Amino acid sequence: MSAADAAAMTKKAMSRSVKAIVGLGNPGARYAQTRHNVGFWVVDALGSDAPWHAFEFCTWCRFSDDLVLVKPLTYMNKSGLGVAEIVRCFQVARADVLVVVDDVHIDLGRLRFRRAGSHGGHNGLRSVECALGAADFPRLRIGVGQPARLDGMIDYVLGEFTFEDRDVITDAVGQAVNGALCWAREGIELAMNRYNAR
Repeated sequence: MSAADAAAMTKKAMSRSVKAIVGLGNPGARYAQTRHNVGFWVVDALGSDAPWHAFEFCTWCRFSDDLVLVKPLTYMNKSGLGVAEIVRCFQVARADVLVVVDDVHIDLGRLRFRRAGSHGGHNGLRSVECALGAADFPRLRIGVGQPARLDGMIDYVLGEFTFEDRDVITDAVGQAVNGALCWAREGIELAMNRYNAR
């Protein structure tokens, strides 16, 4: 489906503003199970029963009339290209784009919603901020823990979860799915109050 077709369909079908849940990750089987891809896991879980469509820089599906799910087709440091494409096509306000990412500064399995903020060294968030021209979009960070040595950060985020950590992160992804839907239906304030304390 072309961007023009999607835009035409959107104008016809949408009676209210559209929101987008964007999961960040790296494309391809090589990265599918890595810590850096937990954002993809959340969006994949949400969109498991929906048909997906491809734009130039992202894939997307419609969760409901006023909610689309998005996965960039680029590598992490170019994620903003796909986000900008969706924002442009569906005329999504920055405050209505929830970006779901991994975070090494948060304990494994913990969730943290934020209304806005800095990229915190995350290259995917940095790219999205650059593409949207501001950092005033909500994000949901999923804690993946930290490596024993900070100089091993790249290998850590591009590595897979240990067997011991799998149950924790699986539960966290399930909570993130519920949290993302809470954000879409009830707003960032309630999502923060309900999920940040867990």
